[in-house]
Amino acid sequence: MGKSRKKIQIIILLLIVALGGYAIVSQVWGSGGKPTEGSKAPDFELLGLDGKAHNLDEYKGKAIVLNFWGTWCGPCVKEMPALQAQWEKWKDKDVVVVGINAGEDKMAVENFVNNMNISFPVLLDPNKEAIAKYGISPLPTTFFVSKDGKINKIHLGQLDLATLDKQIEELVKS
Repeated sequence: MGKSRKKIQIIILLLIVALGGYAIVSQVWGSGGKPTEGSKAPDFELLGLDGKAHNLDEYKGKAIVLNFWGTWCGPCVKEMPALQAQWEKWKDKDVVVVGINAGEDKMAVENFVNNMNISFPVLLDPNKEAIAKYGISPLPTTFFVSKDGKINKIHLGQLDLATLDKQIEELVKS
């Protein structure tokens, strides 16, 4: 009788440890690690094409259009002129467009940015750390982040000029 009681106590203890571990992991990573609308945007530290390290905190107090893209991605290439146009329209109104490139080398990204005449900040994610934090799939994916750092809207796929403008207007009002 004493041995079976000890086994039950060990099983109960293991269950408590397992449930505690699950609760901690669920709290830390939430919905499978992917941020959702209404949640806080995950921070990152990435090197920009300007040679400086950038993080989300430097845009605090501004509405952020965070676009994840790649030069090889057809829809990403097609939406770049719309992103550039919105950057020019909104940059003096506390809105920043930030492009995060998905794992390509600096030279390829610089050539692309120069050929497309992009002037908004472009950051490099060579190890796809930010891609993982944001749970990106597919490309392009765009996060509209409010001035208080909360994700207002997540758009999967290509954005056109009208949709982008409407989303930014909603973001600025929030």
